[in-house]
Order: sequence, then C-alpha cells, then structure tokens
Amino acid sequence: MGKLAIFVDRSTIARYDELEALLRFREAAEARGHDAHFLFRSEAHKIPRYDALFIRALTDPMNATYVAARVAEMHGKPVIDDSHSIAVCCDKVFMYRCLMRRSIPIPRSVFLDAAEVTAQRAEGLFAELGPELVLKAPNTSFSSHVEKVSGFEDFQRIGRRFLHRADRLVVQEFIHSTFDWRVGVLAGEPLYACQYLIPNDTFKIQATVNGHLTMAQVEAVPLRDTPPAVIHTAVAAANAIGQGLYGVDLKQTNGHVIVIEVNDNPTINVDEEDRFAPDVYERIVCYLLERDPVSVPEPRRIDDAVLIPAGSL
Repeated sequence: MGKLAIFVDRSTIARYDELEALLRFREAAEARGHDAHFLFRSEAHKIPRYDALFIRALTDPMNATYVAARVAEMHGKPVIDDSHSIAVCCDKVFMYRCLMRRSIPIPRSVFLDAAEVTAQRAEGLFAELGPELVLKAPNTSFSSHVEKVSGFEDFQRIGRRFLHRADRLVVQEFIHSTFDWRVGVLAGEPLYACQYLIPNDTFKIQATVNGHLTMAQVEAVPLRDTPPAVIHTAVAAANAIGQGLYGVDLKQTNGHVIVIEVNDNPTINVDEEDRFAPDVYERIVCYLLERDPVSVPEPRRIDDAVLIPAGSL
C-alpha cells in the first residue's frame, strides 16, 4: 500500500468539476489499496512522508508548486509535475525550442527581446508571417497575455505591455480554427482527447470579452475516433518535454497538424476530459505508486540555459 499526496490550492477546489475530479483521484487510489491525502502549501513539509506527489495547483517556477516538486525529487519520490516540466512549460520560449529541436511542427515563430519591439521590426514580421500575428508573453497560463494584433500600433502597445512581465516575446503567425485539439499524454502514452470549441467572440479558449469571462466548450472524443496524426504529433510533442503528464494543444489546418503548445498540469475535469477515458484517474495513480522506482534526472539544458532556476529552494 502506498501513500499519495495531492498538492492543491484554493483555486483547484473552488469549482465543482475540478473538486469532483480530485475526489475521483482519491477514490482510484483507495480502490487499489492506497491512501491519498490532500496537502496545501502550508503542509509542503509533509511531502517526504508520502510515496509520491501529484500536483493539482497552478504551476510556476516561482511559486510553491515548484518547491513541492523539488522536495519530492530530492527525497526520491515520483512526482507529477516534475520540476523540469514545470520550468519548460511555464516558459514558452524554452518550450518551443524543445519542440523545434525535435522537429515538431509549430506555428512559424520568432522570439524578440525588448529592443526589437519596434515599428520597423513589426513591418518585417507582418510581411513574413502574415497580416495577423499572435503575441505571447513567455510565462502565461489560461490564454492570459496572449493577444492577436493586425497593425503596427497594436504590435508595439501590446508587445511593450507584455514586456513589463518578461524580457522576451513570442511572435507567431495566426492560424484560424474553430477548435483546438487537446490530447492528454502520460509517459508517452495517450490518455484522452477532446476538442476545445473556441467561442465566436474570441480566438482563444479563454478570454474576457466586454467584462465577462468566456470559455471554450469542451467536447470529449474517444481516442479511437481521434485522427491518428493528431495523437502521433501530440505524443511526439510531449516526449520532447519529458515523461510526465501533459496536455498538448494542436490545430488541424490544410491537412497538417500543428502543435500550439504543451501544457504541464493539464486540466482534468469531471465529465469533460474524462468522459471517454474514465480510467484516467487509475492510470495516473498507478504511474505514481505502482511503477518501478526511477532516479531523479539531472536538470536538462537548452542552448546552454539551465532550466532549473538557481536558489528556488
């Protein structure tokens, strides 16, 4: 019998569908003879008492989730999300570089520093990438700090605003679609698939429109009915990051599948992502508590940049 710590915060227990999914993780653990307890930030010191850690809170290299992951790794405990995945997926520049190194198809992308956010540079990018561009701050979540621009003034205004929170900017071609695929991948194996139907009044799966939060509708799709190219590309993209749990967002356009991004800590809500994958809870529990022990990997490097921030502990 093993003991699983599920690291949560107030936001992850505030909504019914997220809370119910958490309870199903606990039920799946108990059904296999394990114990599962919820831990909050103030209880992080208890992590070494458990056999594995499952983080179900907003991840960031600068918050408590990263520290929790590192504590688990230092004590040889399996953990989702591992610190490497948090560091990479929470910085879109690093994440896209990982995908590019494996030749994973992504939107045509350019990375800019603050000095390059100029009208002259914008003119060249509109000519190169198309009449509409997507600007992204590297450290974003839930589609925040992701905007579409179609003119020089918007490019400079939004780019400079994003640079208040980052020293780099991701600029990509805009790819129109009515939905995004989301494929959940665990240790190189597909877990579930769904379509996030993009609201008519935005191009993102979540946005504030006229002061109101607008969110994509989630339509689950059985893996057997998901295009093989979508699953293959999603698994390849996840493997480019690591062997943890990921939610890969993709678009199908002109016969091609393109990865929009790879998310660590992917959403798993009851009656949404799990609709045609009811075993998702058991599979994650088994991965954490019933696989052979593994050693904690050394921090990986990309272009000589260490992804594990120094002094995080």
